[in-house]
Amino acid sequence: MARARLSASLLQQVPYQAPTWASSLDAPRHRVVLGHWPTPLMPWANPALKELNVRWSLKRDDVCGVELSGNKTRKLEFLLSEALANGHDSVVTVGGLQSNHCRATAVCAKLLGLEPHVVLLVKDQMLQEDPGLSGNLLPMRLSGATLHLCPASAYRAAGGDLAAADHLNEEVAEQLRRRGRDPYVIPVGGTTPLGTWGYLNAVEEFQQQLTELEDPIDHILVPCGSGGTFAGLAVGFHLAQLDGDARRCRLHGVNIQHHPAAYHELIRREAAGLGCSSWAPVTLVDGSGAGYAVAGEAELRFLMDVAGAGVILDHTYAGKALYHFCDYAKVHPERFRDSHILFWHTGAFGCFGWSGFGAAAGLLGC
Repeated sequence: MARARLSASLLQQVPYQAPTWASSLDAPRHRVVLGHWPTPLMPWANPALKELNVRWSLKRDDVCGVELSGNKTRKLEFLLSEALANGHDSVVTVGGLQSNHCRATAVCAKLLGLEPHVVLLVKDQMLQEDPGLSGNLLPMRLSGATLHLCPASAYRAAGGDLAAADHLNEEVAEQLRRRGRDPYVIPVGGTTPLGTWGYLNAVEEFQQQLTELEDPIDHILVPCGSGGTFAGLAVGFHLAQLDGDARRCRLHGVNIQHHPAAYHELIRREAAGLGCSSWAPVTLVDGSGAGYAVAGEAELRFLMDVAGAGVILDHTYAGKALYHFCDYAKVHPERFRDSHILFWHTGAFGCFGWSGFGAAAGLLGC
């Protein structure tokens, strides 16, 4: 019945009631319903870490919708509710060329009657080229989003970090204001204290699902891009007291860019913005590898093996995070042997825009 009521409320602003364990925080009053909740929590026959006798489960935020699939939908429910409430006529956000966040924001904004603008960071040599229609670019462009291509050299000159991306985002927003538009500006990844409420809300959903599990979860693995999803889970797990046991539901984040230390600071900053001074203990594993959205043959083989168990992961976020976490677990087998690990699947749409998967034919012997 709860699912039916939410489905009937799709694209509607509805009153938001925060979880009781978050009652001390200043919660938003409304959200706009964009996804199909709750997302499934399911067993997963993942072949990874068989040598450690690991049991896997999957939290499938990748199936919360179609065009809007992935973790960004939860954040956008709160962010775009504020955009509507304040009378904005457009939305501008920023990300990489195959950004899941930009795709979700563009489609969602259009559904809500807001004009979408996306700032896409591209290699300098691509600046004069049409970016194409592969992967996330297809729904972005079909939704009518205006693409603002920004060269990587400008991004590096501005500092090459999340703050640099937000600076470039604001430059485009200012251009829109000079043309008479009133854009709602969403930082990279939708990572703001307001957006983080999407994953405080997810913790309440997950907490209810945990009561139905016979096999307790020992570890939870989350990909970290802009970091808002992980920050929301870290704060939510602490407030909901899911971190009471030293080994129960231990949170592990894998950074797919930047340095792990940056995410500790981000969690602190997001928690402070929520009015919270503490969060669950977390482990951060360095998964930056050869760079953002760069994957080699070993990672490709790994993603193919995992896909053989029926779940597709991308090379930029989810798949890369799982690959590097498994390497970490093999170095520390005593921490993970005979354990139950849940992987929080944040989406895989971008994998359909990666030319590297063309190499799969050779690996498969095709």
